Amino acid sequence: MDRSDVIIFGGGMIGLALASALDASGLSAIVVDPADPSLRKDSAFDGRTSAVSSSSMRMLETIGVADHLAALGCPIRTIAVADGLEPGGLHFDSEDDEPLGWMHENRHLRAALQARAEAGRHSWLLWKSRVASVDRGDHGVVVRLDDGRTLTAPLLIAADGRESATREAAGIRVARWRYDHQAIVSVLRHAKPHEHVAYEIFYPAGPFALLPMNDNAGGHRSAIVWSVARDDAAGWLSLDDDDFAAEAESAMGGFLGKIEMLAPRSSYPLGFHHAAQMTAKRLALAGDAAHAIHPIAGQGLNLGFRDVAALAQVLVEGARLGLDLGDKQLLDRYQRWRSLDALSVAFATDSLTRIYGVPGKTASAMRRFGMGLVERISPIKNRLMSEARGTSGDLPLLLRGLQI
Repeated sequence: MDRSDVIIFGGGMIGLALASALDASGLSAIVVDPADPSLRKDSAFDGRTSAVSSSSMRMLETIGVADHLAALGCPIRTIAVADGLEPGGLHFDSEDDEPLGWMHENRHLRAALQARAEAGRHSWLLWKSRVASVDRGDHGVVVRLDDGRTLTAPLLIAADGRESATREAAGIRVARWRYDHQAIVSVLRHAKPHEHVAYEIFYPAGPFALLPMNDNAGGHRSAIVWSVARDDAAGWLSLDDDDFAAEAESAMGGFLGKIEMLAPRSSYPLGFHHAAQMTAKRLALAGDAAHAIHPIAGQGLNLGFRDVAALAQVLVEGARLGLDLGDKQLLDRYQRWRSLDALSVAFATDSLTRIYGVPGKTASAMRRFGMGLVERISPIKNRLMSEARGTSGDLPLLLRGLQI
């Protein structure tokens, strides 16, 4: 029987980040995932990227993940928000040396998280492993794998994604709905430099996000996340690269010059879900197992990293007090710390999606009037910038760049 301080279901970005955060403070974790990571090794860039907020980046540096990144991310120094191509809008500028966030290729993030977790003295990664049974008893958790191996720990953490079987088995209810949109993602080459600006252009048909990437031998690059009507997604994907690039150039008003495609296009349906609770008996949810939001503000991954930072701090501090890591009072602390923040961000992104989706000149004029007010009222603008950086609210130590 293999014992550890926690068992983590899910070897994605959130599960690996949590294992590394715990390892950095001396707690042990066994990560169980059915995937074969060798299939991802040396994979070509597929166009998928993530915006990592400045606070999330602090955590990745503090727990040693940044040391394994194959390439530095591209700093985001300005966020520009516009209602279509109309004048006005909002600009959030970094006022110090720390960028608002960083853009990373997903393949580099995943590889760095895996390398850090595999290097951990207190973490074990059981790839290609499937769960046969789970018993969350009064005195601990016992997990049996289909190869006959038995694992035990005081606490089980579900980081197994949107369709979390662990969450469903625990009977945790979920509020969910789908948007009538799909996101098309890829990477573009453009003639003019992006100057480290992330653009969010809102159209009634859906938001168009342009996110700065590091230049390469091919020139200037930006990632695109384009929300289109679900019924139109297949048509957008069927366009050849030149036609799609021309449409993208038109959607951004041509301000970056000539556009060419640099990566394959892919799409995924957009939806919202939020678990009614983030804990149950000897169980904690993290990342997409607990919540998934619209990508409108690029906060989905960062919301999961905030779960990681809070849960790691709760568990490490509990261990130092000699508490059972599956103790209800510890799990209640995590629930209180994360549930309100996660719900607030979820409903804020949902509201933005709906407000900017209202068609018509009157609605557009009202939105631009509101953005003009925010631009002039410093406290509101500063609060929104703190949200973008992930520095609002009761910030866990790791997100401040401090070891637990």
